[in-house]
Amino acid sequence: MKVFKEEQRFRQVWLMVLLGFSLLVPVSLIINEYIKDNTSMTTNEFLGSIGIIASVLLIFIFKLSTRIDEKGIHYQFFPFHFSMKTLLWSEITKAEVRTYDPIGEYGGWGLRYSFNEKKGNAVNVSGDIGIQLTLKNGKKLLIGTQKKEAVSRVLKAYNLIQS
Repeated sequence: MKVFKEEQRFRQVWLMVLLGFSLLVPVSLIINEYIKDNTSMTTNEFLGSIGIIASVLLIFIFKLSTRIDEKGIHYQFFPFHFSMKTLLWSEITKAEVRTYDPIGEYGGWGLRYSFNEKKGNAVNVSGDIGIQLTLKNGKKLLIGTQKKEAVSRVLKAYNLIQS
């Protein structure tokens, strides 16, 4: 049977530039204060400040993994999910690959929970293409993808979308 696999990370240039500029001033101020001869900053305060900055950079360990196979659709958004979440084919009513507005529909990228039942929840990392799932329990889930054509071919193979 057909198998689809994809891994995505936050690697957008605009995000790296934004984080770089937003960290430039605080890092400079912290280092300048720490290296002064008569500084009042202790080593613990310095390390705490560096820890806060490092936590901002943790966004780069986030990873969205998607797998579609004969059992169903599996996804994991590490570090929020430590194992793959599985949606069996028997749980899915409809699947379609669609263009969406990440900010307008879901408030951005990441693990997005919505109170709007018409939109449902989303897990995405970048871009504006996703696999829109409608489940038999009425819930909806959008899983972001960068491989529109490959996902469409696999979903067609499992008879979830029509040509």
